[in-house]
Amino acid sequence: MEIKALIIDDEPLAQNVIKQYAGKIPDLTISATCNEAICAHKVLQETEIDLLFLDINMPKLSGISFLKTLKNPPLVIFTTAYSEYALEGFELNAIDYLKKPFSFDRFYKAFTRAEEILRLKKSLNAPQPKQSNSKNEYFFVKANKKTIKVCFSEILFIEGLGDYIKIHLQSSKLVTNLSMKKMLDLLPEEKFYRIHKSYIISLDKISSIEGNMVSIQANKLPIGNSYRQDFGHYISGYIAE
Repeated sequence: MEIKALIIDDEPLAQNVIKQYAGKIPDLTISATCNEAICAHKVLQETEIDLLFLDINMPKLSGISFLKTLKNPPLVIFTTAYSEYALEGFELNAIDYLKKPFSFDRFYKAFTRAEEILRLKKSLNAPQPKQSNSKNEYFFVKANKKTIKVCFSEILFIEGLGDYIKIHLQSSKLVTNLSMKKMLDLLPEEKFYRIHKSYIISLDKISSIEGNMVSIQANKLPIGNSYRQDFGHYISGYIAE
């Protein structure tokens, strides 16, 4: 599991020590470095950060004051030459407190604590595969003035068209007067997933995921912004590591 970190420290030497130590840990990536706390706000807004290495005594705004401004901060490891701030740091839920100068062994111990917490959070937040209430392998829809049997195994994806939906099958397409919500109720939840307000996909038919697009055969379907995080968590539960 890759852990992305941000260094916030006004001392170049301290920054270099952390970078050097981080370079010895394959799962730890230093995504950015800031010389003072104010510029770190922009980094946190634009970049996904899992862990802060945060100095306390800095110009303009101290590390403790900066941390108090964050609503949902990443995990924090304080790095400072002043031990008198340790108690206040832990009261802000910092996971560790490294007193400068610190050794690689002490740094690695703090990292493994962060790694354990992040793995636990990931396992708790990842949606579990949904269980299906359906015992059938098919359903019926009205299309082309007929009642047509649709097998779940034949569906590639479903496309929303306002008051209608288009069911993309392996060898044909059906347009029927159903809502996307009704389709979700009909489909077995462990086999299908809604990735966009206009698309429900068959998980078995995914050939690849690249960026914000899912490929199913020759079709490239967008992942909606409001669905991206949940879908990413769901898929991460099936990624071999």
